[in-house]
Amino acid sequence: MAIKPGEMFKPSAGFAFGGGGGGGAPAGGGGAKIEHRIGVKAPARVLWSIISDLPRWSEWNPIYPKAQGEIRIGSVLTLTLALPGEAHRTIQPVVQDWVPDEQLHWRLTMLGGLVKNVRFIEIEKLSEENSILSNGEIFGGLMGPSIARRMRKSIRKGFTEMGEILAARAEAAWRAEAGDPTSRS
Repeated sequence: MAIKPGEMFKPSAGFAFGGGGGGGAPAGGGGAKIEHRIGVKAPARVLWSIISDLPRWSEWNPIYPKAQGEIRIGSVLTLTLALPGEAHRTIQPVVQDWVPDEQLHWRLTMLGGLVKNVRFIEIEKLSEENSILSNGEIFGGLMGPSIARRMRKSIRKGFTEMGEILAARAEAAWRAEAGDPTSRS
């Protein structure tokens, strides 16, 4: 069966980003995905300005209360992971992709490669003043999906808290920027 040029890099063609046959999230969606989405009454650029300011994550981010590093493809971030009900631990994911005002993706490999996760924070611009924030993780590798099932409630709760706090912070910043007298920063 011939694959059309526009279909070449889609999972249905068997292509997997991030190294192909290395045991990551299988092509075709075989990995487990946990995601929280929320509408935000603020432009994508306002959300991005908060997301991209890693040193200030400690002011608002309940999942990653400490974040260091540079948002650059291939750079290593040092994050304190604080999922609800779990012990805090330090992780060092590698920035896989980023696009200003749109997305930040990083990859984390654990347990000698048995778990290969891709974490994503994505912003979808709906209009000049409204966005959707997607905040989630794809769990791949041999043990990734089983870890996702075991920790699903804690991870989902953390993603929900992070998304809601980030949305509220962006909306307050946007109201303040727009000169709204009801802004609460």
